[in-house]
Amino acid sequence: MTEKTVSLATQAYDKIKENILNLTYPPGMPLTEAMLATELGMSRSPIRSAIQMLQTEGLIVSDYYKSMTVREITDKDIKELYQIRELLEGAAFRLIFASGRSEEYSYRLEEKIVRMFATAENTYEWEIADTAMHMEIISIFENERINKIYENNLCELIRIGQYSVRNGMLISKTNENLKKMIEYMRKGDVKQSFAILKADHFEIGRDSALKAKRYLPPSKLR
Repeated sequence: MTEKTVSLATQAYDKIKENILNLTYPPGMPLTEAMLATELGMSRSPIRSAIQMLQTEGLIVSDYYKSMTVREITDKDIKELYQIRELLEGAAFRLIFASGRSEEYSYRLEEKIVRMFATAENTYEWEIADTAMHMEIISIFENERINKIYENNLCELIRIGQYSVRNGMLISKTNENLKKMIEYMRKGDVKQSFAILKADHFEIGRDSALKAKRYLPPSKLR
């Protein structure tokens, strides 16, 4: 491919991926090269390259007849990802306090939460800020393997998080609760601070995502 083609393919990849992550192209939506080329105002060549990259990442899947759809999110996906988050972040919280770094991390997390407040009107941007906050929590491990577990699942976490917000998880309430979490961290209260994270981000988040997936058709998730 020429440099121009590579650039267009990258542009196509970035835009299609963003549309998948922000649910403009919801899980299960059929895709065609022609439709994507028309929407993005490009020829099929860069679109085809972008599709190949997104198929490699697992965001676009093809069936036996080579028809393409945005990868579905299953109940199993939701339950497993929230289980991973609760297990890892529970251990991370305990380590933050055990290592005497709760005050330090309260400020580090507060920086991420400020961004969450700033993006409260845009669910997609808020979810990106939210994932950054969760990545900050697990940074206490200084473990690249754990980081990769999160990085490999970020696309699904962002999509699932929007399911949660669309069916019960209130951004404004979650943001305010996170402020309380920071206060408890500065008081050295690991039990109360993690209880807030667990209730809002794992239990309500998981249950709302499952409910949204079960009862809302794709058109309502756009």
